[in-house]
Amino acid sequence: MTKAATETRSVVVEREIPHPPEKIWRALTRPHLIAEWLMKNDFEAREGHRFSLTADWGGVDCVVQTVKPHRALSYAWDTKDLRSTVSWTLTPTENGTLLRMEQEGFLPNQKSYFQGASVGWPRFISALERLLERLD
Repeated sequence: MTKAATETRSVVVEREIPHPPEKIWRALTRPHLIAEWLMKNDFEAREGHRFSLTADWGGVDCVVQTVKPHRALSYAWDTKDLRSTVSWTLTPTENGTLLRMEQEGFLPNQKSYFQGASVGWPRFISALERLLERLD
């Protein structure tokens, strides 16, 4: 296998959000809130926890890898033949929080997955921002 055949690509979305990390953390880790901006789920913020995300088009099998409350969260994101990792980083700023999401692991022959994630994640994060506006 050539190096080009094994190199992976990532989708990265960064936004400064005018809310504290603790509030964003709630939206990233509470199942009923995740369902509002991402997908239906059985998430628990516990390393090693297996959970599913489901939508009309199908689902994603996940395993929580990292939990650092109010700072970092990552999980394996496996669907069909895509094996990837989604990582969230929350960095406090003067005006709120820098939210960074990275989904890594797209192989060169997975252009449709990469394109879908490139379009989908900004939409999901916009939905997350709308949810945060409504939360106390």
